[in-house]
Amino acid sequence: MSFDRSIKIAPSILSADFADFGREIQAIEEQGADWVHVDVMDGHFVPNLTFGPTAVAAFRPHVRTFMDVHLMIAPVDPYIEAYAQAGADMITAHAEAGPHLHRTLQAIKATGKMAGVALNPGTTAETIGPVLDLVDMVLIMTVNPGFGGQKFIQSGVEKTQTIRRMIGDRPIHIQIDGGVTVETAPLVAAAGADVLVAGSAVFRGGSVANPAPYGQNIRAIREAAEAGIPC
Repeated sequence: MSFDRSIKIAPSILSADFADFGREIQAIEEQGADWVHVDVMDGHFVPNLTFGPTAVAAFRPHVRTFMDVHLMIAPVDPYIEAYAQAGADMITAHAEAGPHLHRTLQAIKATGKMAGVALNPGTTAETIGPVLDLVDMVLIMTVNPGFGGQKFIQSGVEKTQTIRRMIGDRPIHIQIDGGVTVETAPLVAAAGADVLVAGSAVFRGGSVANPAPYGQNIRAIREAAEAGIPC
């Protein structure tokens, strides 16, 4: 995948109809989604339980764009290979998930997949300074991970600015996950983010039988984000 900093919308299928994932994925892609974001939760690192590798492998044939797998699990290292084999294009691990972040990122890269590092709201940007040369993306949590539909944490904007300065000219995406709406998208885009995860803000008002609202929501978030980017 060639690198660019244009705004990309990555709907989180955590907000999709769990009984119809295949058609939901097809619907959001047809309506303009750039990436498909898969939130993996273990009921331990975060207080929710979602998708194992078998589920991710079932999603894979339906994803024609880019499958972005966010591992909110601890320990993470024993499961990297399974999610790689399940078909993830990008595997993102949390800086807080284990004691050896450098080793974790090396393990992701060894599978041939792109590697992301995620930061919870209480973790400083400087934490990932030593590993930036190993990553393809930094994911900034702008809610506490575990559940969709939470309110955006404003300090994530300043953290985004800090990480954008740290990245410099490296080809590293900045992804925002949590509370992304037409109101918050321009704030994080202006700060340097280029990949916006949105769950309820994309899926609200639509369905596989009526997918047009998905497209309207995706376009509205994209336009709001692009309007926030300094000329």
